[in-house]
Amino acid sequence: MTEAMFTDAIALLKADHRKVEQLFAAFEKARDDNRKQQLAGEICTELKIHTLIEEEIFYPAFRGKIEDDTLDEAYVEHDGAKLLVNDIEAASPSDNFYDAKITVLSEEIKHHVHEEEMPSEGMFAQCRKTDVDLVALRDAMMARKQDLLEKSKQDGLPPAKPVAVKLALA
Repeated sequence: MTEAMFTDAIALLKADHRKVEQLFAAFEKARDDNRKQQLAGEICTELKIHTLIEEEIFYPAFRGKIEDDTLDEAYVEHDGAKLLVNDIEAASPSDNFYDAKITVLSEEIKHHVHEEEMPSEGMFAQCRKTDVDLVALRDAMMARKQDLLEKSKQDGLPPAKPVAVKLALA
């Protein structure tokens, strides 16, 4: 079964991080607009699925067990990424700022990943010190991830919804 590929929930999330890093690296090398569009689409889908499983399952499991500031910052970082994801999905490589938006999204994700994976004080290190069953969490996250992957292939995923950042438009 696919769950056995990842030892626990943190291993699953780290694998997602590595996959998106590879997609960003491929985008940086891409010169063809069709290839850029395809890679950007993959990046956006991966990030939408990843943020959903973290926000629906992973983060709530640790509320009250790790530093609230750590979780709160993660939600806000996700929202910044979601705004760019939605903008990128609505655009094409020939649009102004397209490559710049991918670059900034990549930088935001690198920062977020660093904060989660930082040894000793990072989110994942804090999570490992709790009594949360990371294997059961992995199973729940994998099930949700599979559902979202199927939905993305059939109907596509809806735009990402910010949860912590309010949009104020003039």
